[in-house]
Amino acid sequence: MGSDGDVGLLSPVSASPLVGALTGDRAVLAAILAVESGWAAVLEKAGLAPGGAAAVVASAAEAGRYDAADIARRAQGGGNPVIPLLADLREQVAALDTGNSGAGKAVHTSLTSQDVLDTALMLLARNTVEALLADVKGTTAALAALAEQHADTLCVGRSLTQHSLPFTFGLRAAQWFHGVGAAGRQLETLQFPVQFGGAAGTLAAGTVLTSGSSATPFSLADALASQLGLAPAPAPWHTNRLTITSLGHALASVLDACGKIAADVLFLSRPEVGELAEPRAAGRGVSSAMPQKQNPVLSVLVRSAALQAPALAAQLHLAAANFNDERPDGAWHAEWPALRQVLALALGAAGHVRELAEGLQVFPDGMRRNLDLAGPLLLAEGVGAAVAPLLEDKDGLNGKQQLQGVVDQTLQAQPAEQAATYRKLLREAVPASVLPDVRLEELLNPASYLGEAAEISRRILAAYPDFANSPADTDANGASRG
Repeated sequence: MGSDGDVGLLSPVSASPLVGALTGDRAVLAAILAVESGWAAVLEKAGLAPGGAAAVVASAAEAGRYDAADIARRAQGGGNPVIPLLADLREQVAALDTGNSGAGKAVHTSLTSQDVLDTALMLLARNTVEALLADVKGTTAALAALAEQHADTLCVGRSLTQHSLPFTFGLRAAQWFHGVGAAGRQLETLQFPVQFGGAAGTLAAGTVLTSGSSATPFSLADALASQLGLAPAPAPWHTNRLTITSLGHALASVLDACGKIAADVLFLSRPEVGELAEPRAAGRGVSSAMPQKQNPVLSVLVRSAALQAPALAAQLHLAAANFNDERPDGAWHAEWPALRQVLALALGAAGHVRELAEGLQVFPDGMRRNLDLAGPLLLAEGVGAAVAPLLEDKDGLNGKQQLQGVVDQTLQAQPAEQAATYRKLLREAVPASVLPDVRLEELLNPASYLGEAAEISRRILAAYPDFANSPADTDANGASRG
């Protein structure tokens, strides 16, 4: 019947083979074992473990040898999964050490459970963030292409749900790019440090272990970082959780940026708006009851992840603020599910938003239709700025007040009549001697009141040159990432 564990049935945004492979229970188990195996290699190289011990531990540390569900159940006895896994690992090492080399002495010596689990979670996070960055850069490359392709595609800007000013879809795509690119930059600055502090963060056991040796607890920690491809740490960070909260913040920022894109696409793909549509795929967007529906499922899933991320990041901060003593009574444990969930959500959502950006359908005609709904009234701000200084006071009203009166009267007309009403009232208020017809038409052309839209887009793309080009070694499905 398959696994009875969590397969993402109620979290479809993160139910993918890639997400499962990088953040699932099996990945956690493999990361813990990689730390133990890496530590054995460090000890042997430093002459603190018998020769050949590292090879025996490495063989014993194959994740397929262990039952994750059984370990999870037994973890209730000690409060973390490292303790029961260690018992099983020692049994495996003893069984494989046929030459009685004493390889068991290399297992977990001078470490504590938090050293192993914190370091394992750094491995898990590093691998996940690497994959996440590939999708982030694929997304930004697609958005940069949209921004350039649609630099002159007119649409309407919206403020507090209402039409505001002429806009371009190129600028909208560039602003999407801006958010994702900035979040990607945060991901690139993350550090994934090794944790090595011993039972209370004093390295007391490490000091005993290295007594009489050229090694020190700090050199062993640095060697473990190098062995695992993690960053060295200047000191144990077991009660200082900025590493974890920074990671949570960066992941939540990615989901914030993706959520903005999803929210816009959800609105702009409504049939009555009709400016965008998600890429089609067989079986996607279907309804169980209405065969005609094409639901924007990619955006729905991305939005679902974005709505969950803030609470998870807040959970990490809450835990960090409650790391009492030298080993907290529950705060550390509260980190684990929150961190893994936000990693899974960010990776899952990033894959969906990349596919969305790379296949987004853009309908310029629909954008122009919606822009024209407001008619020339949309240009009232620009008209006022250009014309008000030219008008003389009339009936105690200055030029700005006279033009505001034109707008106020126009808004009393039916929506379908407002365009014609505004033109009529504007011409009555502003004679041709002050505002020639040619100049009036210029002011009422939406393309004439785009401000610095093109330059803003250019500056955004120029600010993130490393995010504007698609990664050559990946595709939207992450095929080359295994």
